[in-house]
Amino acid sequence: MYKSEGKATTSNMYADTKTWNPFVGCRFQCIYCRVSFQRQLKRWGKGNCRDCYDYAPHRHPERLNRIPSSRIVFCCGDGDIAFCDTDFLEAIMQAVSMHNRRSPYKTYYFQSKDWVSASRVIPFLEEYGLENAVILETLETNRDESYGSVSIAPRPTLRHKAFREVAYERKVVTVEPILDFDLDPFFRMISEVEPEYVWIGYNSKPNLVRLPEPSLEKTITLIRLLEASGIQVKTKDLRSALSGERPVA
Repeated sequence: MYKSEGKATTSNMYADTKTWNPFVGCRFQCIYCRVSFQRQLKRWGKGNCRDCYDYAPHRHPERLNRIPSSRIVFCCGDGDIAFCDTDFLEAIMQAVSMHNRRSPYKTYYFQSKDWVSASRVIPFLEEYGLENAVILETLETNRDESYGSVSIAPRPTLRHKAFREVAYERKVVTVEPILDFDLDPFFRMISEVEPEYVWIGYNSKPNLVRLPEPSLEKTITLIRLLEASGIQVKTKDLRSALSGERPVA
C-alpha cells in the first residue's frame, strides 16, 4: 500500500510490517501488480509525481529520513530494488544504518525478483553491519513455460538460481501470489535455500485479474511438506478459487 509524501503504510502480506519507499518503481510488468500496487500508486501519483503514476523506477531522496517505527521495515516495497542505481542503494543503506543504531531491535526486508542485479545490496549490508536485514525472493511457481503471460521478470528457475547463489545467510521466500506448480520440484526449490520462513498467499485481487492458481488442497500439501522439513510457513488469506473457502493452515 502507498500514501502521499512517502508515509509508511501497513503491508498486506507481512505481519508487523510497514513499507518505506525512498525508491519506487519496476519494469517487470507483473499483471497482478497492475491492479494492486500500481493502481494505488496512480491515485497519489496523478497529482504529485509523474514517475510514481507511471511506476517508472525513480528516487525519492526526501524520504531517506522517514523510516517508519514498525518492528519490521519493508524497504522499497513499492518497487524492485534491482532497478535502483548503486549510488542510491548505498544512500538507502546509510539511512538504514543510522536508523538501526537507534533501533537495533528492528528487521529490514529487501525483496527482489532479480537477485543478479539486487545482489549489489549485499556488500552494503556487510559494510554497515546490518545483521538484522533479511533478503527475500518472490517465487510464485517453479514453472517457466507459461510465466511470460504473467510477468517479464526472470523466469522462476533462473531467478531462484540467482537467489540461491547469493552469499547471504538470512533469506526468506515469498510465494505470493501463488501460481500453479509441480509439487515435488517446487518443494525442493524452496527448501534448498534453507529459508528462515516462507510466506504463502493467493492472489488478493481475484475479481480484477485471473491467475493460474493451484487448488487449495495442493497448496496445503506444499505447506505440510515444508513444515515437516522444519521450515516455518506463514500464510496470507488462503482460499480456494472454486469454493471460496479461506482456512488458516
